[in-house]
Amino acid sequence: MQLNKILSPERTFSDMPGVSKKRFLTMVSEHIAASASNLSADAIYNALLAREQLGSTGIGNGIAIPHCRVQDCNQIIGTLVKLDDGIDFDAIDSQQVDLLFVLIVPAEETDEHLRVLSGLARLFHQEAFCQALRDAGSNSELYQTAIRFSEQTQD
Repeated sequence: MQLNKILSPERTFSDMPGVSKKRFLTMVSEHIAASASNLSADAIYNALLAREQLGSTGIGNGIAIPHCRVQDCNQIIGTLVKLDDGIDFDAIDSQQVDLLFVLIVPAEETDEHLRVLSGLARLFHQEAFCQALRDAGSNSELYQTAIRFSEQTQD
């Protein structure tokens, strides 16, 4: 999958402070809303929180892929975050999470939502990909690493 279609340098954050799951969802919602003028931070946060209440999006090995569909969203939006300290995300393996990819999808894009989510899960199950992200020292390096790996493993 090509991340450059949904991820931008402005939505890539290396060493964001890790506080708690709810605080993270608040911060990332604010960052996404700042780059998508048609979306409100509250709408994003509420949709992400509602999805988390259905079951954690922590997939194990320190990784979570919070995702949701939002009514006023008009394109798929990705945000990549590497936390400076892991947080409890109620992951399936009970490990703290330090790598997160937040996916916001238009409400009507059910099939595309599942396709992108599947592609992200495949990427994040590659140990080399995750280690390269963890080794990145800046927002730019994190973004370039993610894009490079996604281009090497296109669908």
